[in-house]
Amino acid sequence: MESKREKDQDGDYEKVTPVLLKSRTGEFDLESILFLKLRGLGIHDLGCIGECINLERLDLAGNNITNLGPLASLRLLSVLNLSANRISNLEPLRSCESLQNLNLAGNIITSVESLNCLQSIRKLENIRFKDNTYNYTNPVCRNVSYRTIVLEMFPNIKVLDGERVVGRGSDLYQLCKDIDDTIKAGLYKNGQIIEHSDCKPWVEDTYWEIKRSNNAIIEEAYKQFNDVLHECRLLNNRAIHVISQTERSMSLKKQPKQYAI
Repeated sequence: MESKREKDQDGDYEKVTPVLLKSRTGEFDLESILFLKLRGLGIHDLGCIGECINLERLDLAGNNITNLGPLASLRLLSVLNLSANRISNLEPLRSCESLQNLNLAGNIITSVESLNCLQSIRKLENIRFKDNTYNYTNPVCRNVSYRTIVLEMFPNIKVLDGERVVGRGSDLYQLCKDIDDTIKAGLYKNGQIIEHSDCKPWVEDTYWEIKRSNNAIIEEAYKQFNDVLHECRLLNNRAIHVISQTERSMSLKKQPKQYAI
């Protein structure tokens, strides 16, 4: 009898049920759920998750999901994490018109053609098919033109696979990436590290020094900033003193009382 009950409990985690959703969120009404985290529960059937029609953020990473059908009704969903599952068909996501952030790393998406259904999602800005941190990827990423094709398919994308491709910081990221690739390419020859004895600094020694300006506004900003730093140091010193006194007082209270005989 006990083993049957345990089996039923395990079954609850294999399929998304109203009981599972309510226990995880504390909400009685499924339509009231806005944020939902169901990571690593062994889920393979999304069940009634489509009834959470007001859902905005959903984390389903680390499960065994193959069918995304129930997600088609989630029109308000903006953030969706489906990493580390067994997904190959993305067609149901076509209806998720509010989707902005989509993580599909660690699945079995095989071709760029299977991404066509996502092109209608105009708000999509951040998409991930591989994650080097966790060694997650998809077969489609093996295509040598994968990155170029994806950026052409999704012109509004700002971040691809965790790398900013447009907007603030994208130029700096690309510069650092190019430098890193160049360094790696020049480090080895025939499997051996090349020693460069004639290496010279890229910039002058004084390049990184802050050059003070004669502008009165900037000078005043410097002064105010230094004043704030000084106040922070004073507050830190006071805090250290108060903590020290408190610890000393508490240690005295813990000492056993001694009585004169």
